[in-house]
Amino acid sequence: MASSPFRSLWISDVHLGFRECKAEFLLEFLRQNDCQQIYLVGDLIDFWSLQRGGRWPAAHSEVLKTLLAKARAGVRVVYIPGNHDEVARDYLDLRIGGVEIVQETVHITANGRRFLVMHGDECDNAVRCSGPLLHGLGDWAYDLLLFANRWYNRWRRRWNHPYWSLASFLKQRIGQAAAYIARFETAAAHEAARRGLDGVICGHIHHAALREINGVLYCNDGDWVESCTALVERTNGALEILRWDHQQAIVMAKESCSAGARLGYWLSSDEESRPTTLSKRRLPLGFE
Repeated sequence: MASSPFRSLWISDVHLGFRECKAEFLLEFLRQNDCQQIYLVGDLIDFWSLQRGGRWPAAHSEVLKTLLAKARAGVRVVYIPGNHDEVARDYLDLRIGGVEIVQETVHITANGRRFLVMHGDECDNAVRCSGPLLHGLGDWAYDLLLFANRWYNRWRRRWNHPYWSLASFLKQRIGQAAAYIARFETAAAHEAARRGLDGVICGHIHHAALREINGVLYCNDGDWVESCTALVERTNGALEILRWDHQQAIVMAKESCSAGARLGYWLSSDEESRPTTLSKRRLPLGFE
């Protein structure tokens, strides 16, 4: 039975067709959590990987079937293509199988805030700083990082330890990656501010976050390759980042709108939480 219904759910960077996609985790998450509307914020299918041979096990098809079944059951499903599934941008403003396909949209929360929802590759030109050689090296290093991540977590499962993203942990300690993430977040927040909106919700960089930047709430729902995270809206309009782990959702960050303050909570591996002001600290999760 589904539990903990939400008003809205944002998922991005699933990368179906890519070897490292955590489709089984996403299936568990979708089947155990109800909501009124789902936003698929880009890179649902990794056509780049499929063109190179890719991998499409049964679980990848089950993800699509589950999403379509939710649409048929009355859940509003909005699909915003990203750069890895940009072929779907040829079908913008159409409804296929009950799924709306749009370039971007504005979401209004239950408490009246307006958020720009986009994949995030629109910000690439504002943050790009490397040439083709460095970009190629980055792709090679990222593939190696995910390979190490896969085998490391196989070892953890063998000893009954929960999934932990080695890739996300190491990326945060690489100066160039951290600088790219910071520039991306600032560019996305600036675009929302330019349009007079309260915040922005995106994906693209595989780094979940929930924090204020110059008066704009920046939200990134993360990915289902490294971090297995999603952004959710509670029925009162409050936003949270959840990480799926061992058939349960762990709250990684949330906002409290009481007294005009937003608080974020980081949940450590031993499940002890520490409050931190979102405007001063980025949630340390999980980039492409």
